[in-house]
Order: sequence, then structure tokens, then C-alpha cells
Amino acid sequence: MAHGLLIDMDGVIYSGDALIPGADKFIARLLEEKIPFCFMTNNSQRSRLDAVRKLEKLGIKVSEDHVYTSAMATGKFLASQIPGGTAYVLGEGGLLSSLHENGISLVNSDPDFVVLGEGRNFTLEMVQKAVDMILAGAKFVITNRDPSPKKKGWDNLGIAATSAMIEEATGVKAFVVGKPSPVMMRSARKALGLETAETTIIGDTMDTDIRGGVQMGYKTILVLSGITKRESLSRYAFKPDLVIDSVNDLKLPLAWW
Repeated sequence: MAHGLLIDMDGVIYSGDALIPGADKFIARLLEEKIPFCFMTNNSQRSRLDAVRKLEKLGIKVSEDHVYTSAMATGKFLASQIPGGTAYVLGEGGLLSSLHENGISLVNSDPDFVVLGEGRNFTLEMVQKAVDMILAGAKFVITNRDPSPKKKGWDNLGIAATSAMIEEATGVKAFVVGKPSPVMMRSARKALGLETAETTIIGDTMDTDIRGGVQMGYKTILVLSGITKRESLSRYAFKPDLVIDSVNDLKLPLAWW
């Protein structure tokens, strides 16, 4: 039976612009042993090529096929709902490309969908336009509901903040595609050609990576190299199958393979 990995990026492979020690060697082992894997990120702003270039700067050489983003999952989801549909988009880069690749036309009036992703270039006027479109019947979809890191000087409000504003103004709850939504978790697994029992997710957040993996029936590995602290684990009603300090401590093959 084949086994593969869905791997979060920030907090697992790198922290900001710094490589987490041993992460490059871990990925090199996966490539050498031909273990299927992809980096699964909620960031819809960057394209797959952007992600590959960032990893390359950190000494990790992979192809675009090793990256799966919430923008990709969003494009596939919209195309499955209304093939050849239309969307008004508050977002940039990777999201715009993914919608185009999936046959979704970008429009400025009467869209099938209003889609919200990460971005710094949309204005309050554009948000108000999105509100009017949703009130007129457009379906509201967001690439993820990641919160702001709440750091001084941060240049992105975070989708959770922006979507809350639109939800309050419309009374319409957004449909979330990215982690921990089953939509993205299933889509990424299928992109690797794996079955549920063959899939393990590695992440640093209990509320996205681990929660999503548990809900899908995947094996889950929590690394403590990101935002989650060991002492916080008792607060959750679910738990990962394995807790390690970083991917540098991970021994392959895994015990359940």
C-alpha cells in the first residue's frame, strides 16, 4: 500500500524566512525514498511557483507538483459547482491564476460567486461592491478563515477579519474552502493519488492541520516548531497520533505504514 504526506509549510518547514533545522534533510529523504508528498498551504495569494522559489532559497528543491494551495482548491471547487461560472474576486496572484485555470471568468458585475482571498490591494469600495453582489444573490466563498497574527506592523488584516466584516454586512455566512475544510483536505489527497488510509498530515496548528486531518480520518502528526505548545494540547477534545519537536525528529517509515 502506498503512503504519503500532506505537509504544512510555515511552522513546519520554515518560520518566516528561516529554515527550521533539519527540514531540508527531511524533504531530501522523502524525495530519495520516493514517498509521495505535497506542501499544503492556506495561503491563496502566492502561486505554486512563488512557493517553490521560496523553498529553493531555503535549500529545498521541489517542483510545482509538490505544492497544493487553497487557491487551487477554491478554483476546483467553484468549477465543480458551476462549470464556466463567474466570480468577483477580492484577492491576488495565485487565486486569480487558479480561477482562470479552472475556467472561472472574472467579472465586475452580476457574478455567480464573490471570492475572498489574501490581499492588500482591494479597497473598502471594493468590499462594499462585494456586499451588494452577495445581497443580490452571489454566493460568498473564502479561500480560508485564517486569523491575523495580531502583530504590530502586519500588512494584512487576515481573511477572518475581512470575511467577518462582509458577513456582518450581508447576514450571509461564507463557505470556507481551505484547511480545515474537508474540501481542501480531500482535494489535496486526491491530487497525490492517495486513499484516506494512506494519508498522513503534518502540521503545527491544532485548529487547522490536526483538526482537519482528524475529521477526514487521516493520521496526524503535530510538530512543536510552530505556534502550538505542548501544554495547550489538553484543551482539545481531539489529539494527534504523534507529537514531535520538529520534522527533524521524524523517523521513516512511520509506525502505521
